[in-house]
This record gives sequence, structure tokens and C-alpha cells, in this order.
Amino acid sequence: MNTASFENQIITTHSREASESFGEQLARTLPPGSVIAMHGDLGAGKTVIARGFARGLGISEAVSSPTYTIVQEYDIPDSDQRFYHLDLYRIADEHAALGFGVDEFLSDPDAWTLLEWPVRIEKILPPETLHLYIEKIDENTRQIQLKK
Repeated sequence: MNTASFENQIITTHSREASESFGEQLARTLPPGSVIAMHGDLGAGKTVIARGFARGLGISEAVSSPTYTIVQEYDIPDSDQRFYHLDLYRIADEHAALGFGVDEFLSDPDAWTLLEWPVRIEKILPPETLHLYIEKIDENTRQIQLKK
């Protein structure tokens, strides 16, 4: 799967495992330096997709939501590359985000960066940011759409 094969299509998953699998497949298609902005309400499944994404990069450690830490950093096994998972829910705006160095995460050519609540910093997102929209249909079903 490459991103063009499902860009702007609506993908429906019917379980947590299927949403994780989507994240895993997405990670395998994107090059280092990719920034993915995940949009969705609380409980939509952003962290579930992030877990799958990490697995697709070869990360075996547990991935949790960085709601209180803001950033979780993971090393990619057997490389100098990294995976950054940011939750900007508690950040007021791009000025606050720049205060903790968000620009370094957004511009790291050797990393993949997933952002939860990207609306907080939309003014400073790189132009090539991919936007992933997740809609909770019911307890198990999610509709996912990827846009540039």
C-alpha cells in the first residue's frame, strides 16, 4: 500500500486491531521526515492508530497517549531514526508549542511525527503535512480518511 492508493478514500475499520493494522501499514509507506496530523474527537482512536504506526516502524515497546507528557519519543530499532508522538490537547497555541521546541519535532528529517490535536498548531504545520481524519461511528467502527 502506498499513500496515494488510499488518499482521499474513506477506509472503514471494524475493530481496534483493524485500526492498529491501518496505522502499521501507513507507517510502512511513509518516508522519514513525515508529519501526520491526526484529527478526531476524544475516543476516536488516534492513539490506537499511533500504536499500529509504531509497530509498523519496528517499535515493540508499549505506546501510550502522551496527553500529560505532551511528547513521547521512541527510537527505531537498529537505526538512528525516531518516532515522535505528540498530544497537543493541553497546548494553548503555536506560541506555547514553540516554547517547548515543537518545531524540532516537525522538521526532523530522520523521524516520523504523529500529532494529536494538530489544530492547536495549524499555523506552523509544514506544508507537506498529511492529515488523517478519524470518525467514530460506533464502539468498534471507525472511518478514516487521509488527505494532503
